[in-house]
Amino acid sequence: MEDDKNFKKILEEVKHKACLKQKIYRNTLKTFKQFQLSAKGLIDELNKHEIDESVEISYQEKGAFEFEIKIGGDILLIYMHTNVFGFDPSHPLWKTGYLKEDPTRNYCGMINIYNFLADSFKYNRVNDLGYLIGRTFVNKEKHFFVEGRRQLNFLFNDFINQKIDRQSIVQILQQSILYSMGFDLTIPSYRNVASLSVGELLLESASTRIKTAKKMGYRFSFDHES
Repeated sequence: MEDDKNFKKILEEVKHKACLKQKIYRNTLKTFKQFQLSAKGLIDELNKHEIDESVEISYQEKGAFEFEIKIGGDILLIYMHTNVFGFDPSHPLWKTGYLKEDPTRNYCGMINIYNFLADSFKYNRVNDLGYLIGRTFVNKEKHFFVEGRRQLNFLFNDFINQKIDRQSIVQILQQSILYSMGFDLTIPSYRNVASLSVGELLLESASTRIKTAKKMGYRFSFDHES
């Protein structure tokens, strides 16, 4: 078996790529845990101030790779994907010396931030939409960048030089909260809510049937026009 070329190739892949991905996973998990600590600290600080008691400000862990923060009518759901990803060959980062010098720097773990309406969960409105407002990529050297909306897309785009740290994570969380709170509901088109079948009404409440979502004022570079 030791002399078999395919076996040797498999062994090399295990030694290099599999071990590399495990290192990136550990880096991403450590980063995610710092997201948790920073989010909890931020919520604790907000709760020290006098705020209308009807405005809920809370932090809740939802599992090993997921937590949420609730501020008034908004929920930010932050979760870590357990897989490691590589950038598409057409991605601009492949043109940089950073990746040309070491292509394995291309592999990254990913932490996503979604914005939902708190009432969507409170009233079980299963048709309501949440929006991805940012995702943080972390590689084997703990270099990172954020792909996101508004400030998130501009403040953290130096993958070649930026290393993830507590200060950066706090900024990412703060910008995500500010974006979510400034991202308001708009009245749905009359045409989209003009009819409701008897069957739909019998099966579920009208408030559940009618989809509620914030209107996007900004698109990712990869968003397609509808």
